[in-house]
Amino acid sequence: MPIRSTKLPERFGLDRLATPIGTALLVTDAEGKLRALDWHDYEHRMRELLRLHYGTVDLSDRPAPAEMRTALSRYFEGELGQLSGIAWRTAGTPFQQKVWTALAQIPAGTTLSYGALAATIGMPNAIRAVGHANGSNPISVVLPCHRLIGADGSLVKYGGGLARKRWLLRHEGVEV
Repeated sequence: MPIRSTKLPERFGLDRLATPIGTALLVTDAEGKLRALDWHDYEHRMRELLRLHYGTVDLSDRPAPAEMRTALSRYFEGELGQLSGIAWRTAGTPFQQKVWTALAQIPAGTTLSYGALAATIGMPNAIRAVGHANGSNPISVVLPCHRLIGADGSLVKYGGGLARKRWLLRHEGVEV
């Protein structure tokens, strides 16, 4: 007889925010912290990342906190510093957490290579692992995975599509 998990599903709210590059899906917890931000056309990917990080997840329509919605809207209107005020929380391995925390420290208008981020976290040989952790980042834009580029300056790998990555970088003043 199979053993069934007695762990209750994580319960999160799901909200939608119109942006210049499509509808953003905002997943928040009961404390109003952002748990995921992804794009409407990548909802399946977002749900899979949530499952990998939290196990069974129950998403129900619930507005994100007004301050979060305002901060994100202002970011898309050009107030780039607004992202730092958004409260977030992630699950993930200690290494992923380290990478995602480092992503949050990359200032708007700048980019880093995967290798440079690996060096920043004190693991210069972990370039591929940094890339993998970056690809598992559940909180797009706020944990700015779009600011990572190839060693040669090329745009590579963005879960929301390279057109969005290009738009976000240009929006932040990066020549791409």
